[in-house]
Amino acid sequence: MFTGIVEELGEVTAVENLGDASRFRLRGPVVTDGAKHGDSIAVNGVCLTVVEHEGDEFTADVMAETLKRSSLGALAVGSRVNLERPTAVGDRLGGHIVQGHVDGTGHVLARQPSEHWEIVTVSLPADLSRYVVEKGSITVDGISLTVVEAAADHFTVSLIPTTLALTTLGLKQPGDPVNLEVDIVAKYVERLLANTGAHSGAAGTADGTDTGGAGR
Repeated sequence: MFTGIVEELGEVTAVENLGDASRFRLRGPVVTDGAKHGDSIAVNGVCLTVVEHEGDEFTADVMAETLKRSSLGALAVGSRVNLERPTAVGDRLGGHIVQGHVDGTGHVLARQPSEHWEIVTVSLPADLSRYVVEKGSITVDGISLTVVEAAADHFTVSLIPTTLALTTLGLKQPGDPVNLEVDIVAKYVERLLANTGAHSGAAGTADGTDTGGAGR
């Protein structure tokens, strides 16, 4: 589990095409400190497994499904990436609960700078729209952010200078892809409500009483 608090801005140093997968070598002095084979590191919000570790670099294999569902397929040598190690039990939860399982991708639509912060507008896939609410949490390229405004096909976030300086969102331009992970709590609530409705409907059918569960 991660919290969406980026530890450092790393860099892709090599990309190897494996046919149905890719192997990335990434530089990150902070996240590689004490790293070992099998550890997890979030790269732009995608939980990857450390295959090899040497010095301040590590390699990770990315399968086709991950390349298809995330923006990692667009990475090239020199690309900057957000890096975060998993949170340790007992640590402060600085952001929100982040799994490192990307739900989809959006694109930066616009940037609106001001004196002390910047508002960034990001497109939102239709199947994720229902999980995004004003003042709720969303993960963008592995960064835990608060939604300022939520619309059917986009949302906005307000970025402070620290976020702009220390993450990829300070570099992204309109048209650039970003990984999105919605709040896991929203998905669990939806599933639980759906199951409750199904069970209520089944009970109504069995005993002849219409509970209303099937007519949500």
